[in-house]
Parts: sequence; structure tokens; C-alpha cells
Amino acid sequence: MSVDSSAAGTPRRSAAGKAGTTGSKTGTKRTTSRTTTKKSTEPELVQLLTPEGKRVKNAEYDAYVAGITPEELRGLYRDMVLTRRFDAEATALQRQGELGLWASLLGQEAAQIGSGRATREDDYVFPTYREHGVAWCRGVDPTNLLGMFRGVNHGGWDPNSNNFHLYTIVIGSQTLHATGYAMGVAKDGADSAVIAYFGDGASSQGDVAESFTFAAVYNAPVVFFCQNNQWAISEPTEKQTRVPLYQRAQGFGFPGVRVDGNDVLACLAVTKWALERARSGEGPTLVEAFTYRMGAHTTSDDPTKYRADEEREAWEAKDPILRLRRYLETANHADEGFFAELEAESEALGRRVREAVRAMPDPDNFAIFENVYADGHALVDEERAQFAAYQASFADVEGV
Repeated sequence: MSVDSSAAGTPRRSAAGKAGTTGSKTGTKRTTSRTTTKKSTEPELVQLLTPEGKRVKNAEYDAYVAGITPEELRGLYRDMVLTRRFDAEATALQRQGELGLWASLLGQEAAQIGSGRATREDDYVFPTYREHGVAWCRGVDPTNLLGMFRGVNHGGWDPNSNNFHLYTIVIGSQTLHATGYAMGVAKDGADSAVIAYFGDGASSQGDVAESFTFAAVYNAPVVFFCQNNQWAISEPTEKQTRVPLYQRAQGFGFPGVRVDGNDVLACLAVTKWALERARSGEGPTLVEAFTYRMGAHTTSDDPTKYRADEEREAWEAKDPILRLRRYLETANHADEGFFAELEAESEALGRRVREAVRAMPDPDNFAIFENVYADGHALVDEERAQFAAYQASFADVEGV
């Protein structure tokens, strides 16, 4: 189902020469970038599950989830629940001083699990630093995500083992890496695809615009998956764009589609469509998952200083996990035994994460001086000696 506050219609994709108007097929008037803002009528978005958990039809995207089984639906629910439990545990560990920082995904579970489960094993994923749910889908152990945030490594997994790149802190730069990788995939003649994740804030970065240009010109098999969680730290989306983010794709000559980012089925279907399009040689797609960051940008942030409680409460009513649970219960696809068993599994995951983090060995304090210069350097040697003396001073104090 496509939801539009002004008119019902088929899901809209903006692209040069293809469904390029911003009105629906029911004949709504074309809207220009000069008049379209977040405060005006919101554009339609692809939705298969309503916030109340009701399954609705969509003529264009139903085919991509038509064969989904009750077991697979329970699997999507399990993915979201365990991802949220891991995220909550990581936040608690940071508050206890076990992690230096944590970027929560709270509220964005459907966007990440739906899109992550749409990928094939041979696809390659380029995340930012918040894609914990996608990492789960790619088979990365949750405890491996925490080493960087604890400061003991630069990422605890081999990207080539899961086709899941290390987390990228520099905002938007991974879209360039993804585009270049996708261009290489195309030159190799492979039928796999690449997906790059970024947020609404990153969409304002020049790296993202450059990625769009290269991907379009070279018809790269890449999906740009933007999680529009409404806030780039403390900046709302309307301070960054006068048009819905998915419509930006039109200016670069490839399709864009907005999907309900709190609807795991819709995210699964739309991402499958976009990835299949990439694999078949039709080029890039921009998917805007319209969702909400329920927590802080990171644990160093206080969202109460820049957004109202009423806004969060309105989005809590659209909670992605509760939405799917309602559907599972209404359709008799899950019973209380399933939910109880999952709750026990969730608690076990929390304990495992706590134990793993606290057992992580401290890094070698002198490793930062290695591999700076190929043949060594007098200044680095001097700094190493100064640091050694500084470290030794603590031992002297402890011995007093």
C-alpha cells in the first residue's frame, strides 16, 4: 500500500524518464522543489504493514514478499528483538564505563533488518557506524562490533569473511567506496550488487553527491540506502533539504523510492527490488527509509535539548517491533511460547555481550607507534620513549 496524506495512489519512484512526476497516478498536481518542504504534504511511501499491524496490499512490491513463510516472519521478528537487546546492552555498558561511546539504532530495526535480509551472500555491504542490525544479518558476531567502541581495535571482523565492510566514522565517505567497488563488480562481470548505508545528515555531504554522479554515469550496481531518522544530530531534515530525500535521485538520473522505515516487510520488498535491479544491469537506486531515531545520536548526545517529547511519543506508536508482533498475533503465526522463548534468548545474548566486553584484552599501548614509517623515524622513536616514560610513571606511583 502507498500512503499519501492527500491521495491514494501507486508507489512513486522518481527517475528521469520513469514515473518522474511527484504526483500520484490519481492526478494530483505536480509539485516543484520550490514549494515542497517537510512541513507541506508529505509524499507517499511504500507500506505493507500499518502501525496497527495490518497487512495491506501493494501491486508493485507484494511479489517480493509473496512467498514469505510464517517461520521467516518469526525470523524477522527475532532479528529485530535480538538486535534491540544487543543495542540496549551496549548502551548500558557505555554508561558503566565499559565503552567509550555507542551509537544506538533504537527505532531503526525494521529498516536495517528488512534491508539486510534482502541481500545475498555474494553482495557487498558498506555500513556507517550504526548498522548493528545489518551486521547481524551478515553474520557478524555482535561482540565484534564493540571492540572499536571500547578502543581495543579498529573493527573486530574480517570484511571479506562476510562481505561486510568495517564501520566508517567519516560521514558519507563509504558511499564513494561502495560506488568504486560496484564499478569493479560490473567490470568483473559479476551479477552481485553493492549496498551503501548512510543517514539523512550524510546526504548533505559532497562525497554522497559525487557517489551519485559516478554511480549514475557508470551504471554501477549499487543501492544507496538512506536511513532518514529525521535528525542529523541536532539538525532536523528540513534544515538540510527542501524536497524529500528520495527525490534527489531524479537529478542524477536514477530512481528513488521512499519506504516506511518502520515496516520490516516493506523494507525487505523494496530493497529486494532495488538489488535485483542492480544485479540485472539497470544501475543504481536510492532508497529512503523514512524512520526515526528513538534514542540519542550517540551516548554523548542529549536529544531532549533539541526535540520535543511529543515527537518521540508519536513515533513510539509506530514502533517496528510492536507492529510486526501485532501482525504475527493477529495472523496466528506466533504463540506465547515463541515470545517467551525469544525473551530468554534475548537475556542470554545480553549476558554474553557483557561477559565478552569485560573479557576483551587491553590493546598494546605501543602499537600506535608501529607502521607509521616503513623504515622508522627519529621523531617517532622520541615520542615512543616519552610515552614509555609516561607509562612507567604510573607503575612508580602504584609501587609507593
